[in-house]
Amino acid sequence: MTTALRVPEELSARVPAEQRGKGLDRDAVRLLVSRGTEVSHHGFSELPSLLRAGDLLIVNTSPTLAAAVDGRIGHARVVVHFSTRGDDGRWAVEVRDPDGRGTTRARAGGPAGTEVRLPGGVRLVLEEPLTGRSPRLWWGRVSEPGGRVPEADVPGPEADVLGLLGRHGRPIRYSYTERDQPLSAYQTVFALPAADGAGSAEMPSAARPFTARLVAALVSRGVQFAPVTLHTGVASAEAHEPPYPERFAVPETSARLINAARAGDGRVVAVGTTAVRAVESATGADGVVRAAEGWTDLVVTPERGVRVVDGLLTGLHEPEASHLLMLEAVAGRATIDRGYDAALRGRYLWHEFGDVHLILPEEAPHTEHCSSNCR
Repeated sequence: MTTALRVPEELSARVPAEQRGKGLDRDAVRLLVSRGTEVSHHGFSELPSLLRAGDLLIVNTSPTLAAAVDGRIGHARVVVHFSTRGDDGRWAVEVRDPDGRGTTRARAGGPAGTEVRLPGGVRLVLEEPLTGRSPRLWWGRVSEPGGRVPEADVPGPEADVLGLLGRHGRPIRYSYTERDQPLSAYQTVFALPAADGAGSAEMPSAARPFTARLVAALVSRGVQFAPVTLHTGVASAEAHEPPYPERFAVPETSARLINAARAGDGRVVAVGTTAVRAVESATGADGVVRAAEGWTDLVVTPERGVRVVDGLLTGLHEPEASHLLMLEAVAGRATIDRGYDAALRGRYLWHEFGDVHLILPEEAPHTEHCSSNCR
């Protein structure tokens, strides 16, 4: 069963696809396709032939931040993962221990008042847990050299942290990867710089295999793209927690594109669970998508269901509770179980540099053998 699934260590993708051989690009990953409980195996470069004119891909434009910074608590070395920026200038952070191999391991958060010394004389003070469910993430406030804490309603603390990340940060990396990678390896082709410098602590990785060439092929095929934004926070590899609030935005043009696709014959396919969370947060009970932005605390479950999304392109990740529930909401438990079993048997690679899974709705019998021009 999927809930009991354990991924063998050798199936972790340790380096990006383009580093695994000469002449390879990001799209040199495998693509598992699920339609109901039927599965098929492809290369990601075949994606245009698996979609059709009128289909629409919802893509997350959030850029990835260099969100990991070295620090010290007393004499002990730590690594701070900056997760989510709050409206009051504080940041949700995770403090971790170096593991001696260039990555980190989990440590208990807090207590309140803990001071972390960061590069450039910046200090971070932990104030309170992000939620009562887990001590892992804490709200913290930075102070400038000299100890001055910028006022929450005055621009400054956000810029200070973003400046700190720009000067001293590096991408968050987990122990299953082989070595540090440049920030560019964690940016997707859809990433756009935010006006306020905001971004994601961890890459919206389902979109990583897309290349400019593949996007052009999809457009030529008649596939459309609807950009949305959801800035993802830290989802520690060791923690299986419900998702916490994240910033999102669905622009008016994208809302119109999605509604038009649903009114026609096109399938709406989200690229990543972040895109699902964003668009479903902007969808009313009537199934109409409306422009929206702000914070979303939506948890997509099979009971709640999805109102807009017909399909999902997602990476292969450990099947933690919230991720699994969202996949089941889109496709049903039997489809997800069959897909994960096929991925294990087929030796697909897991995690952000790994292979991907395209979940499509079952075709009606009269369209199963239609030509490539059918809609």
